[in-house]
This record gives sequence, structure tokens and C-alpha cells, in this order.
Amino acid sequence: MSDSPDSPCDEPPITPRVKLEDLLKEFMVRAGELVQAQERTRGLLEAVMALAEDLSLDSVLERVVRSGCDLLQARYGALGVIGEDNALSHFVTVGIDDDLASRIGPLPTGHGVLGLLITEPAPLRLHDLSQHPKSYGFPRHHPPMKSFLGVPVRVRDTVFGNLYLTEKDGGEDFTPEDEDLAVALAAAAGVAIENARLYEDARRRTSWLEACMDITGRMLQDDQPESASLDLIADRALVESEAQLALVLVPSTDPDGTYSVEGSAGANRAALKGRVLSVDSTDLRAGTMDEAAYTLDDPWRLFDTPDDGYPEKLLVVDLRAQGIHQGVLVLGRSPGTGFFSKTDVDMAAVYGSHVALALALDRMHRLREQLVVFTDRDRIARDLHDLVIQRLFAAGLSIQSLRRYTPAVSALGRIDAITDELDSSIRDLRNTIYSLRANTRERELLSSRILQTIQAGAKALPYTPHLALTGAVDVVEDQLVVEHLLAVITESLSNAVRHAGAKTINVSVAVEDNSLTMQLTDDGCGFNERGSGNGLENMVRRAAELNGSCTITSTPGSGTSLTWTVPLS
Repeated sequence: MSDSPDSPCDEPPITPRVKLEDLLKEFMVRAGELVQAQERTRGLLEAVMALAEDLSLDSVLERVVRSGCDLLQARYGALGVIGEDNALSHFVTVGIDDDLASRIGPLPTGHGVLGLLITEPAPLRLHDLSQHPKSYGFPRHHPPMKSFLGVPVRVRDTVFGNLYLTEKDGGEDFTPEDEDLAVALAAAAGVAIENARLYEDARRRTSWLEACMDITGRMLQDDQPESASLDLIADRALVESEAQLALVLVPSTDPDGTYSVEGSAGANRAALKGRVLSVDSTDLRAGTMDEAAYTLDDPWRLFDTPDDGYPEKLLVVDLRAQGIHQGVLVLGRSPGTGFFSKTDVDMAAVYGSHVALALALDRMHRLREQLVVFTDRDRIARDLHDLVIQRLFAAGLSIQSLRRYTPAVSALGRIDAITDELDSSIRDLRNTIYSLRANTRERELLSSRILQTIQAGAKALPYTPHLALTGAVDVVEDQLVVEHLLAVITESLSNAVRHAGAKTINVSVAVEDNSLTMQLTDDGCGFNERGSGNGLENMVRRAAELNGSCTITSTPGSGTSLTWTVPLS
């Protein structure tokens, strides 16, 4: 064998001590890895427990980002919530203070690498974020970011958003182990977010229901005008929906299909109160809404003049009770405050049905109170007619009967003056009766009212006057014409009953050629000259007020004829 120094036989032998040191070193390395893994597992468990400490959705989202940064030693973190239009509707950040955020500008909406995770929801690790082909670049004042880790956050197999982590401590890249921890954290975050969403949904529904009970109770209890109730509806809906503007639109009574703003709350409420909105620009015609509540993304269909103060998203609620459309509640949110959630849409519909029913009940209550007043007026009018007028009429007849016992001319003149005064008082009372009844009568046919007037005026006669109606008498809607007509019939019939001594009285009312004519004829004693009373003059004056005419012809022994004519508009 060679004695060369390079011969293997010259290597020092491996002793048991060297083997033990290598094993100890390997054990220490493995032990360190186990300790590190245990620390990470403990950190993950602490992060999961921290997510369950608060049920507020905003707090949960912030805890998810902060836990991710602490667990994976990232300097910056964010969680982007995917909205209905597949863009980022919310963006929660950690590591960037408010001053820096204001200088950076608007939050991202889902472009570049952030948008890639939306379209391809899978974990993504990058050595240099700026070198990726989808990189969109950073705005001015944005801090530099190199290493990147993004994972989707799923809620019930639906991607809720994405967790973004950048700038690992020490300038290192995120490892596969980091990715596994981030995926595990995202899974736990999904559960916490779902719980928070359910809690938030239940809280909002409860708050809406409490608003329904509170508002309906106040509307039915408070003695306040309807306009105040509409403002109250708008105020509470504004709070519950977290809107910027709330309007209560009431349909116009005119057939032109317009709505007027009768209740308002929030921004621009003073400028919009009382404003008239056309149906062509609002699309809110009664009966055309298929749903009790729906959203509009085009506010200029409601507000025809663009203005930065007006909302961007609208929620329209139909105020309908028992199939009757009573108006529309419109809620608006300003730009950047997000969409109306499905919960808000559903509960706004419930709120609308409650307040619509309360409005209907309130109107019924007001009508019932008016009915009580009108019924009392009818009673007063009936008492005046049946008691007071009859007594005055009897007193007048009694005074006239004194003429045969008083031959003095001065006494006879005094008796006539008293009789005329009683006649004037009776006429005034009858006018008051008709005025009281005019407010309580609901579209009673004019022919019926004429018949009732003649029957009431002819109670002292042993016969009933003959009545003839010609033309569309019941179509006359001018209440002023109706009131004057009935008063003239009453006065002329009273004169015929008291003074003429007629055996027959004929009354005719005709509507022809846009005019109304009432004619009363009797076969009484007639007269040469009109008396000193005001009855005939009042009938002439009533006709003149309506641009009409009143003609009275009488022949002693042949009766009297009165023709009263007024034009109809």
C-alpha cells in the first residue's frame, strides 16, 4: 500500500462524539422549527379568537387585516370587499394613517393585481408587486410596496372579498407557510364575517321594525297636521336607511300625473319642500310599480338638475294600503356611501306598508271627527228649522191676526213692520240652515234637494205643489248656483204660501242652453205693487250676483209668476 498523504487511510476516524454533535445540531434546528410553528399556530388561534370578540362587521374587517399583518409580519394590509358591480365597494387598510391616506386620494376600486384576485379568486404570492404584468401602478404619495400576498375570503362558498398583505419584515418574500397561514386566517375570517353579517342584518331588521311601531304609534296618537306626520316619516326613514335625503311624494289631485314633495328630511330638504315633480321624469305613476320597494341608479330621473348635493343612489318605496296608492317615499344616498342593501330594500317596503296604513287610519280618524261635526251641524239645522222657524212663523201669523182688532193706521203699520222683520229673520235662519247643510251633504242629487225644499216649505198647505224638472238638473255642480237656487225656491214658495192664498202652486226647474231657469206660478190674489219687505229684492240680488235675471209678474186676482234664470259655466 502506498504511504501517500492523500490516501484515505490517513483520514481521522469518525468518533461517536462527532456524531452526537451533529445530531444535537439537527435536533436544535428541528426544535426551533417546531417552536416557530407552534408560535405561528398559537398566533393563528389568537387571531381567530380575536375575530369573535366583536359582532360589528366594520370591527371584524379591521381585526382580520390587523391579525393578518401581525401573524405574517407584514407592514401593510388591506381587505377589499367586492360589491354588486364586481368592484371593490369597501377597502379597509392597516399601516397607512389618515394623513397619508388623504394625500394618496380615493381608495382603489379593483384594478390591476387587486382586480386579478377578483376575477381569479386564488392565493397569489409575488416577489415584486410592481413587476407583475397586471400591475396598475401606484398613485402619487403611495408608499413603495414590493413583496405581496393575496388570498380570497369566502363566505359560504361565495367570495366576499380579498385579504392583501405587502412588505414582509426584513424585505423577505412571503413563504408557502405564510400562504397557508393566510388561507387559514381567511377561512376563519369568512365564518366571523358571516356571523357579523347575520348579526348586522338582524340588528337592522329589528331597528326598522322598532321604527315602524314607533312612527305608527306617534302618528295615531299625536294631534298634529298631516304635513307634520309626513316629515316624521321622512325623518325616521332617513335615520334607519343611513341615507342623505328622504322625501315623501304625494300624488296630485289633478289628472296631470304629478307628485308634490309634502314631507322631507336631510340635505336640501328646504329647497325641495313643496316642489312638484312630473311623472315623466320620475316614473312613479301610481299602479305601475311591480314591487313595494326598488332602487334607482339614475337620480336625474327624479332631480332634473344635476347638483353635487343631490344623492347618487335612490330607494323608492310605494306607500300603499289596501290597494290604495297614497304616495312614494324616496331615500337617497350620496356618492361613495355604497348601495342600499337587500335588507334595507326589504325592510323599507315593510316600513312603507306600516306608515301607509297609519296614514289611512289617520285620515279615517280625521274624517270621523269631521262627520261628528257635520252631524252636529245637521242637528242644529234641523232644530232651527223644526223649532225656531216654526215658532217665528206662528208668531208672525199671530201678529197678523191682530189687524182685525186694531183699526188704527199707525198700529197697522207697526204690525206690518214687525211681520216683515220676522220674515227677514226666517230668511236669514233658512240661509244659515242651508249653509250648515252644504258642508255635510255629499253629492246629494239636486233634484232630491229641490224636492226636499218644496216639501219643507209647503208643510202649512193642505196640498203639495206641483214640481216639473226638465233637462240635466242633477249635473249642475256649481255649489253657489245650487245654494242660491234653493234659497230662491224657499223664499218664493214662502211668499206664495203666506200672502197669495193660492189653491195651486206650480214649480219648474229646467237646465237648457247652458242656463238654469226656475219658474214658480200660483193662482193666488196677486198684487199691484211690491211690498216693503226684502224677499223679492233678495231674489233679484241673488240672480244679479250670478249674472242672471229675475222677472216677477203679477195681476190682482190672477196670481203671480216668478222666473229666475242664471247662466251655467
